[in-house]
Amino acid sequence: MSELHLLGIDRGSPLAGPKTIHVDLTNGCNTNCITCWDHSPLLHTPQTAAWKRKRVTAADVTALIDDAMTLGGLEAVIVSGMGEPFTHPEVYDVLAALKARALHVTVITNLVAADAQRIVELGVDQLLIGVHAATERAYRAFHPSFERSEWYRLLAALATFRRAGRRFKHVQVVARCNADELVEMIDFGLEWEAEQINFKLASLARGTESARITEEQRARLLEELIPRARERATLPTNLDVFERQLRAGGGDTAPIDEIGCFMGYVYARVLVDGTVLFCCNTDVVVGNLADGRFSELWRAPRWQAMRARMRDGDYLPSCRQCGKVVQNVKLGRAFAKRFGEDRLAEVTGAHAQPRRRHLPLVSA
Repeated sequence: MSELHLLGIDRGSPLAGPKTIHVDLTNGCNTNCITCWDHSPLLHTPQTAAWKRKRVTAADVTALIDDAMTLGGLEAVIVSGMGEPFTHPEVYDVLAALKARALHVTVITNLVAADAQRIVELGVDQLLIGVHAATERAYRAFHPSFERSEWYRLLAALATFRRAGRRFKHVQVVARCNADELVEMIDFGLEWEAEQINFKLASLARGTESARITEEQRARLLEELIPRARERATLPTNLDVFERQLRAGGGDTAPIDEIGCFMGYVYARVLVDGTVLFCCNTDVVVGNLADGRFSELWRAPRWQAMRARMRDGDYLPSCRQCGKVVQNVKLGRAFAKRFGEDRLAEVTGAHAQPRRRHLPLVSA
């Protein structure tokens, strides 16, 4: 984390642009994960066909990034979508343009529609591969629209990366249909030489709540499966964070009061319709590119007001399902190392609440 970003957090106003911009390419998806707030078959109100057809152009993306780079501080771009980015016809043009700007490029993907060899050739830095299973049975339960062939397309792509010596991160969102495979998910990552396995308790709303783990599964994960997974894991994981998510109980997946939020100084997400988000949470809108360039919105009153709200510890209900919990923990640790834990409590609103420690959420 750059000194300017940490100083901005301390001051309460950014001294540089975001370190990372998350860009959505498309709303369309090639599957319907049961936990997805946009494509799940469990949704009370499905998204419209018109919404699913929306996507940006490669020119839109490069214009956004070039503008954001004028703020200074930009190091990385995350490419994803409310759908699957590799279904976008210009996705490889986007990736090439980002790499030409010497940016670290991460793609969030289920990998099924991707050309694995082309990803290797373009030098994409990181993939967050949504696996959500260790067996074909659980994979198909998590992705109801997928048929037998998709599982084998995923394995073929993973084999291409293994042959090329490219190690990427596996993402395992844990829900009722796959919770019993936690240990096998470790074995799957080892077999396919993952760089790391990130576990995440599914954040559920809008009808997807029926995919939530049972209390019996929660107890088994805490008492049996996580200890066994730790014993098996010879690669990095975030099992400590996952355990803390499980202990939050109920529908909560993040003890945000204990962590704090720093996204307003280092991150932004831009949706296909130009909506600019404070974080990955679609409840936290801070502007739209129709109202001005990204560089103008970054320090505008609306964004600054949300930074102030997070700084006071005045979190939204949806913050209890924070999708940036790992990043916030890391930022909190970096800030405390630089300014001390007492100052950390002040910039997260914790000074106004009973004394608590922020840092033990993860061990590494």
